[in-house]
Order: sequence, then C-alpha cells, then structure tokens
Amino acid sequence: MELFILAAVSLTIAVSLLLKKEKDAVQVSFALLCLALFLQKGGTFFDGLFEDPLWRFLSNTGFLLLPPLLIEFSRAMLRGRSFLSRREVAAASIASLLWAAAWFTPLAREAWFGPGLVAYLWLTILYCLGALFLFIRGRAPGVERTRMVYVTMACAITAAVSLLDIFHYLGFRFPPVSNLALAGLLYFVLIIILHPRLPELYEIMVRGLVLSVVTLFATGTFFFILGLFGTIEPIYFTHVLTASFLIVISYDPFRVIMKKVFNYFFPEAKDIFSSIYGFDQELEREKSQLLEEMATALAHEIRNPLGSIKGAGQVLRSEEANPENQKLLDVIVEEADRLNNVVTQFMNYAKPYAVSPKLYDVNGIIEKAVEVIRVSGLPEGITVETDLHPGLPRVYVDGEQMKQVILNIAFNGIEAMPDGGTLTLRTTRIESEEGEAVGISIRDTGKGMSKEALQSIFKPFFTTKERGVGLGLSICQRIVKNNNGSIRAKSIPGQGSIFYIRLNLPQG
Repeated sequence: MELFILAAVSLTIAVSLLLKKEKDAVQVSFALLCLALFLQKGGTFFDGLFEDPLWRFLSNTGFLLLPPLLIEFSRAMLRGRSFLSRREVAAASIASLLWAAAWFTPLAREAWFGPGLVAYLWLTILYCLGALFLFIRGRAPGVERTRMVYVTMACAITAAVSLLDIFHYLGFRFPPVSNLALAGLLYFVLIIILHPRLPELYEIMVRGLVLSVVTLFATGTFFFILGLFGTIEPIYFTHVLTASFLIVISYDPFRVIMKKVFNYFFPEAKDIFSSIYGFDQELEREKSQLLEEMATALAHEIRNPLGSIKGAGQVLRSEEANPENQKLLDVIVEEADRLNNVVTQFMNYAKPYAVSPKLYDVNGIIEKAVEVIRVSGLPEGITVETDLHPGLPRVYVDGEQMKQVILNIAFNGIEAMPDGGTLTLRTTRIESEEGEAVGISIRDTGKGMSKEALQSIFKPFFTTKERGVGLGLSICQRIVKNNNGSIRAKSIPGQGSIFYIRLNLPQG
C-alpha cells in the first residue's frame, strides 16, 4: 500500500508542476525526478500484482533515471553554487546507461548486481547531500541558507523515520513507513521550491497542517457517513486516509486539466469555467479593461474641446492688444495645457503596462537616468550624487520602465528642494529572509512629508503639489510591481524623503 501512495504522490506532484504555465529549472528538474520515482515505485507495485515483465522494465528504468535526475535537481536547487555541475549529470547518465546495458548480459545474474545497483543510488544520494552540506556551510545567513537548512532537517527526519522499517524486516508487526516518509519529504520539498521567499518554517508547516486537517476531515466525514448508514464490509482507515490525501493534493492539477479540456471542446464558453475557479483574477482583469476603455473615451471627449479652447485662446491672444486680457488668455492656454497633461497621465495610469523584461545591470539604468537628469538642467544649488554597489547581479526587468520610475522619483525629489540640496541615488545587494534582491534608494534633502501624506502617496490622484495630478507615484508603484519588485518610502518633515525600490533576483 505504501508503494502505491508514494507512486501516486510522485505522479501528482510531477503533473502539477509540468502543467504550470511558468516554471523554472528547479521545478522542471523536480518534476522529472518525481516522474522517475513514479516509474520505479509504480512499476514495483504493479509488478507485484501482475508479475508482468513490462512493469519490471518500467521499475528498472525509473531506478536508473533517479541518479542523474537527482544530481540535476540538486544542482538546480543550489543555483549552481556547489561542486555539482553538468559533468556529474553526464557521468551519472553514462553510468546508468552502463548498468542498463549490463541488465542484458550474464552480469545481471551475479549475486552482487542487485546490491551494486542499490549502492550506486545511495552513493549518489550521499554525494548530493554532501553538496547540500557544503552549500549551507559556505553561505552567509539568508533566505537561501535557511531554506536549505529546512530541506536538510526534512531529509534527516525522513531518514530517521525510515529506520523504523528495521522492525518490519525483523518480523515485528510494524508496517513499513519509509515510502510514506519519502512521500512527505517530496511534498515538503514541493512547498520549498514553489515558495522560495517563504520566510519562516512555521509558515511552511501551516501549509502542511492545512493539508493534514483537510485530509483528516475528509476521512472522518467518510467514516461518519458509513457509520450513519451502515456498510457491508469493513474498510481500513489507512485506505480511506490515503484516498482522501490523494484527492486533496490532486485538486489543483485536475482543475488545470479540466480547464484545458473544457476550453478545447467549448472555446466559446471558457469564461464560465474561469468565473468558477478564478473569479477574483477575472474580476481584476475586467476592472482593468473597463478602466482602460473608460480612459480612452474620456480622453477623446475631453481632449477635443480642450484643443478647441486652446486654439481659440491662442488666436484671441494674438489679436488682443490689452495687456490685462492677454494675461487672462495666457491663463486659458496654460490651464488647457495642464488639463491635457492630466488626461495624458490618467491614460498612462489606466493602460495596462506591457513588460518586456531582459537581464539588466541596475547600475547602468541608474547611470542613464542620472545623465538625463543632468542634461535636463539642474536648478541652482542642487547636486546629484551616486553610490553604486560594484558587481551587482543582473535583474530581470524592463529597463526603460525602470528608468521612467527612477526619473519620476528623482524629479519629484528635485522639486522638493526649492532652496537647493542633494539628491543621492544608491544601489545595494540585499540578502534577507524575503530572498535575494537588488536595492535602489533615491534620497533628497528637501522639505519632506507628514506621516499622513506618506501613507497616501501611492494612492491615485493624491498629491502634495499645488498643481500636481497625483498619478506619478501610482504609476511608479504599478511598474515596479509588474517588474517583480516593491517600493516604499520614508520621510521626515524638514529633512527630506527616501524611496526604496527592491527588485527581486530571478529564481532559477
């Protein structure tokens, strides 16, 4: 029974990962490793039932695929920062091919052949664990090290639980639990790789606790119904528990599969399926689309009369000799330009930002932005300084959009220093419990903001300027979020403000 559980869990995890639209190298390699484990355990289980050579072949194939796939997964999980390389993957692949060839020779009947295969797999496991230990030992405290410590702890617990199988093989009435422990380890590693920025172990355990509670609830409900209405034959608790567990962890992959099937056969009704399982996401998309359509209509309706008003004002001004009337007409033209700018900013806020990410050097983006700032002409008394961290890792962002964000915040800072001051742009490398990232800070020594204003600066149409629109920072926040980052600000009235931008490093 425990063989079937491990095979089913392996297959479910592999399918759920391979069906993801966006998957990195770690997730793909883990999915392939789970598929190999499914072949080995599933083949062994069904071979015991049917004694068919096909199942034995699948079991042996899965077994020989495990060593190279385990090395590849370990290499990907450690982000290439270990002694594991593609050479080890290739060496293990060649070794597995040699073992496979030996299966068709008289060597396969030798007494040492089976134990030799097991030793080959265990040596691979110990080799990968050695790479994991060295990674932890050589890393500074941070999220990556913490996650790998959690994986090491989970492996140690799995090994300790698996040792209980000794009692089963010694003849005691104790069921083998190593495969169940390995199934739990696979699920734990799945959570680790799907949530690379999960900060604390208790949060990971909460996810496992939720799964356990739902599984036990489904099992208890099943037995309650059976007890209420009676049953013909007794059913083992472990069988129902296994079925409930498989149903719970199969929900997401089956939902994806059913959606693909439904959309294929009924493409005209795909919105119905989306409304059932993705109502919130669909609602957000509809709101964004409605805002874009409304902005386009408003821009058309407002800009046309604005253009007429401005044109008429310019004509009248050129013909007006009275200085007082000329000033009034100047006000009309200026206000028409200001309203047109408001409409433009509203259009920029409403339209969806198409991100074209590439690997960029953040220092290069900062340097280009500083060039634009200096060329535009700095007010008297304003100095611009940079403090760029050397050797920053490249980030996956849209360079032009990030330059727009930096320029917007920088020019806001310059406007906040009418009596002169210093604008400082700094970059740093961040290693925290939230993950590795590149940090950008933009600091001014201007008048600063009150606590109330600081809480609202990213809200649309909020502004501290007399003639501001209040959409610039809202647009900046949207751009940063679309580029897998975050932005926040601090300010002290009379001393200045500082904006922090965090751009997360790509995972995998």
